[in-house]
Amino acid sequence: MRRAGRRTSGEEAGGALANTVEGYLLARAHHDEARREAEELCDRLPWLTTAQAEDVSRHYVRQRIDLTRRMLRTTVDRAAELRQEYEARYAALRRELLRRHVAFASATLACAAGIGVLAGLLNR
Repeated sequence: MRRAGRRTSGEEAGGALANTVEGYLLARAHHDEARREAEELCDRLPWLTTAQAEDVSRHYVRQRIDLTRRMLRTTVDRAAELRQEYEARYAALRRELLRRHVAFASATLACAAGIGVLAGLLNR
């Protein structure tokens, strides 16, 4: 029986494929949006020849894709930094919680031992 929350290798491969397809579709949609914006820009510049409009469109799309790539890279880098910060904080909190539990358990055992000794003394 498979444990909840664990993936089999087939599920992992399927998830990776789904992520790849999703990434491709998002990139394609972004490229199409950039192309539409470039066409709108060229429509506002009626004096451009067809070759010039194509050149402007190509440059606009490339610049827009490069800008998006830089923004996404910055976001990914920041996410990695935040993940490291949160993992370090989580580890520190776990250590503190464990320390407190050990102290409480030790105090409880000491009290139980003290009560046992006291009960033994009273029974004499």
